[in-house]
Amino acid sequence: MRVLVIGNGGREHALAWKLAQGERVSQVFVAPGNGGTARDERLETVPIGMTDVKALADFAVEHKIALTVVGPEAALAAGVVDEFRARGLRIFGPTKAAAQLESSKAFAKDFMKRHGIPTAAYETFTDPAAAHAYVDGRGAPIVIKADGLAAGKGVVVAMTLDEAHEAISWILEDNKLGVTHNAGADGLAVPRVVIEDFLAGEEASFIVVCDGKQVVSLATSQDHKRLLDGDVGPNTGGMGAYSPAPVVTPNVHAKVMHEIIQPTIAGMARDGHPFTGFLYAGLMIDELGQPRTVEFNTRMGDPETQPIMMRLKSDLFELMMHATDGTLNEVELQWDRRVALGVVLAAEGYPLTPRKGDAIAGLPEDEEEAMVFHAGSAMQDGQLVTSGGRVLCVTALGESVRLAAQRAYELAAGIQFAGRQYRSDIGHRAIKR
Repeated sequence: MRVLVIGNGGREHALAWKLAQGERVSQVFVAPGNGGTARDERLETVPIGMTDVKALADFAVEHKIALTVVGPEAALAAGVVDEFRARGLRIFGPTKAAAQLESSKAFAKDFMKRHGIPTAAYETFTDPAAAHAYVDGRGAPIVIKADGLAAGKGVVVAMTLDEAHEAISWILEDNKLGVTHNAGADGLAVPRVVIEDFLAGEEASFIVVCDGKQVVSLATSQDHKRLLDGDVGPNTGGMGAYSPAPVVTPNVHAKVMHEIIQPTIAGMARDGHPFTGFLYAGLMIDELGQPRTVEFNTRMGDPETQPIMMRLKSDLFELMMHATDGTLNEVELQWDRRVALGVVLAAEGYPLTPRKGDAIAGLPEDEEEAMVFHAGSAMQDGQLVTSGGRVLCVTALGESVRLAAQRAYELAAGIQFAGRQYRSDIGHRAIKR
């Protein structure tokens, strides 16, 4: 059977790589793909933009695609699932309405409040003066979120009032974060900011597969959002991740399912937007083991996907088919008992002004226990070059977090491009446990 993966990041490379291993899969297309998918002989890149929903659906019809898997939030927000379903095409992902859990921070916070899902206290603003005044009254640390898609960079954890005021200006006044603002009642884009209380604790990524009623949880993981070692510097889309996350104990796992995931799926159904696809709950777990929801994403995380796919032993294609058939109750996933850890190599100037066009050299051969997944890379005149902020994710398996990190960093050290930057402490929280 033929499969189409929509997207061009490291997440999509990892999903396509895993789908290609399916027993019933004969061909995997990636639209538009990247330099890594172009170099992989098991994958075929397709030059169609990920928000060109009609062209993507036309391609699926023409090439008799059995299953389409959506990677990025932009495609979901553009309504690709709605278009495919209207044409009777099998696609895994949420509708445009359901994807508001990610595409609108205000929608998500209102939803959580309405359905009693644990999260931080918040207020929403469109007026910069009112937002600045609220922050002055609330104090720091405080969290500033853009109400719109921003490629994972629309959240600022402000440790000082100056940082909070700067973030408000970036989002509501000069859009320095490149946010795609959501439309107001008149259809015009309205800059909007969600300001919420700072939650203390340890973060974890909790991702489940949903068929509208039932869920199957994937392996837990932990992302590293800050640019620099020691969790300092600006927020990014993610500088590395590992799986499993030891902070998610069996007790915490049960709480997350009972207090966050199941109420969310039930609430979306009650609100008339049954949720199908990947649901990602970004969690903050306090010292008492109580989880609260930092954010929802309506797709797999990046770079969490890379280590999760390295550990998944089950057939991803069959999982997606069950999810689109509404038969997830028949699924029991198998996982590699080892740890997988991924280190992101980012471009010069990331996250605000990443440089493009630098030649990439020193890529290792793919291995069963180590893979380099591509994100911001492209083929240019036969040369692999940087084409985005997060360029590669070097991912390896190991018997422990320390050993997985050691292998990933050995491989990362051999990869070269001008201005390369990466954190040297991915997995530090687990190593210290």
